[in-house]
Amino acid sequence: MAKRTALYAKHLEANGKMVDFGGWDMPVNYGSQIQEHNAVRTKAGMFDVSHMTIVDIRGQDAKDYLQKLLANDVDKLKDTGKALYSGMLNQSGGVIDDLIVYRMDGWYRTVVNCATREKDLEWMTAHAKGFDISLTERPELAMIAVQGPQAIDIVKQVKPQAADLISGLKIFMGQPQSGWFFARTGYTGEDGLEIMIPEEEAAAFWQTLIDAGVQPAGLGARDTLRLEAGMNLYGNDMDENTSPLVAGMGWTIAWKPEERDFIGREALEEEKASGVAMKQVGLVLEGRGVMRSHQKVVVEGVGEGEVTSGTFSPTLQCSIAMARVPADTGDTAQVDLRGKLTDVRVIRLPFVRNGQKQFD
Repeated sequence: MAKRTALYAKHLEANGKMVDFGGWDMPVNYGSQIQEHNAVRTKAGMFDVSHMTIVDIRGQDAKDYLQKLLANDVDKLKDTGKALYSGMLNQSGGVIDDLIVYRMDGWYRTVVNCATREKDLEWMTAHAKGFDISLTERPELAMIAVQGPQAIDIVKQVKPQAADLISGLKIFMGQPQSGWFFARTGYTGEDGLEIMIPEEEAAAFWQTLIDAGVQPAGLGARDTLRLEAGMNLYGNDMDENTSPLVAGMGWTIAWKPEERDFIGREALEEEKASGVAMKQVGLVLEGRGVMRSHQKVVVEGVGEGEVTSGTFSPTLQCSIAMARVPADTGDTAQVDLRGKLTDVRVIRLPFVRNGQKQFD
């Protein structure tokens, strides 16, 4: 039987269409995926992301442990509350998972994906040997993402006691208050908050947000929003057999200081030295048809690649995709749509940011 979040009853109450997602019963939509998508782009929408796994890392070696575990450098986190996006890699440089880590007051909080929870915890535990740390999963916390141009203002209105704290949050920063945790992060390309809440308080807060005009949104809108924003989905755009160098995550690798020996570094250095063969790009199909994962991409005179994520963009009103293509690919390519090679434009990601088209 699939797991259920503290908001399961609220999803049913709102006529959520429930599906299995990484072993959890989650809403794919509440009637209109496009309406939910547009609400996030124009006003505010919210997602139940309680299925995500929160792991707190404490102990005198917490920083050294994360310096070994992650490809990015937690020493960049100079201020309490600051957050960092990173890949957690295997020895061959493949991505075990992508995650966010927050520097707290003497400890760290990480948020990893639900579908990779078991292997993540196993990997994190195995590599904790030799470090004076503790790993504590926080399943008693629910998590709600409120996203959109009006999201922060609405949360401040319905949670006035946290208004000052929220106003002080810079982008990619999180702070605790009275058992809650407010982070100015998200997965939609819009400003907003991801809020960790004691499970027993989640349903009431969810209803308060609905009453304030925030649109509940499901997995469907979450996927079209993140794809428009050019954000990777684990299992589609990267995995254990995919290097961050070919998955558009090169910017998350901290090569300096050179003496920091993070897991996967040697493999990445070898790949970089020999020349990275593939790269991640955005594709735009301005005619009819919809690009989908695993479709073949053909670049004349260069080689072939593959669509890793594709959809119809409600914001742009055309099909868009993320793809892995040969490094020498220019600004045009073709995608195999049901046996027919169809011309597409190749662009630099993202497609949309803060509701605005990002390419000419």
